[in-house]
Amino acid sequence: MKYVKLGNTGLDVSQLCLGCMGFGQAENWSQNQWGLDEAASRPVIQKALEVGINFFDTANAYAFGNSEEIVGRALKDFASRDEVVIATKVFFPMTDKPNGKGLSRKAILSEMDNSLKRLETDYVDLYIIHRWDYATPIEETMEALHDLVKAGKTRYIGASSMYTWQFQKANQIADQRGWTRFASMQNHLNLLYREEEREMIPYCKSENIALTPYSPLASGRLTRDFTEKTERSETDMVQKIKYDASADADKLVIERVASIAQKRGMARVEIALAWLLQKQPVTIPIIGATKFSHLENAVPALDITLSAEEIAFLEEPYVPHKIVGHQ
Repeated sequence: MKYVKLGNTGLDVSQLCLGCMGFGQAENWSQNQWGLDEAASRPVIQKALEVGINFFDTANAYAFGNSEEIVGRALKDFASRDEVVIATKVFFPMTDKPNGKGLSRKAILSEMDNSLKRLETDYVDLYIIHRWDYATPIEETMEALHDLVKAGKTRYIGASSMYTWQFQKANQIADQRGWTRFASMQNHLNLLYREEEREMIPYCKSENIALTPYSPLASGRLTRDFTEKTERSETDMVQKIKYDASADADKLVIERVASIAQKRGMARVEIALAWLLQKQPVTIPIIGATKFSHLENAVPALDITLSAEEIAFLEEPYVPHKIVGHQ
């Protein structure tokens, strides 16, 4: 495993992060019918630690808190708290009551305390706003996040999936008020979806903000033949929303990943991740592993360097896509 700094911070994180949306089950949680229960999740978390991963990313909304519970118990049993980096998120509804969602001061402070209880820890290392909240002034959100840092409940703050002008505005306000600025951006980026190259990536590169892209393998589409089906591909409605509309255009990209993988005698996951790791300033792709093989196949990508010709071959068929992920 290789380790890198999280953007402008001094925090050392593994260059692969274990995404934990696949851990946990809850009634009416339709986003991961393919998700693992606690008994099946724990060996995967333990395996991640064994291969050197120290960075774990979850969210309060994943299985309505059950993911945090599973991750918290497993890390408490398998690792020292000081040796792991835990990230969680806030924004999506946790209840249907007033103040049960969003980025108001009330919601942020309450949801942080709820997350800490589920994770069985006194603090998280990275607290991420899951989306942009149009109903709350960004000044209120940034001050609440800053207060959490000062209270010791999170070491750093990050953001996920928003327009670059929003992200830049939030950091500018933080700078003006002397508040904590975002250290990372968890955005949607892979060979099938590259819209972030237009504005978000150049901005993060200029500010040395860590990019921790989610869906680096396009929900598995980059790892298998276009016609191959899996339980997730058949039941995961989110990945259908993200990729079905552009499936015809994406097919050629998928075929080119397969072509290079075959020529190199490698797994497709290695090629797709190697491309992403060379897309500066990408720091840590978030891999949603639910099997040992997902981890074992991902780690070798850290040592692969694609040639300029291979990168051009992979990128050439791309066509502009509709923005997916932002609210």
